[in-house]
Amino acid sequence: MTTQKAGLKTYVAGVVINRQRPKTSTGVTFITLEDETGSINIIAWKKTAMAQMDVLIKARQLMVYGEIDKDDEGSVAHVIAHRLTDLTPHLEELESRSRDFH
Repeated sequence: MTTQKAGLKTYVAGVVINRQRPKTSTGVTFITLEDETGSINIIAWKKTAMAQMDVLIKARQLMVYGEIDKDDEGSVAHVIAHRLTDLTPHLEELESRSRDFH
């Protein structure tokens, strides 16, 4: 992901490892997805989170359409979520759950 340009629209998907909404985040939700290649951090701004809250909270496997964002040095990349899709039905055999911290 760090080799992709900031602002590029993309799809990412993976198992939800955790969700965080720190009190200092003013409603921003941070989600970590993981697949066999590694993990990716997702940022869901308050407007997106509120509009798609059911998927945001319940999905165990998630596909995210969004925009790549990077730090000033370009070494840390994450995806700003625009649309969330619950892929949980594809995980019926998986026993583990996400580790959520609020």
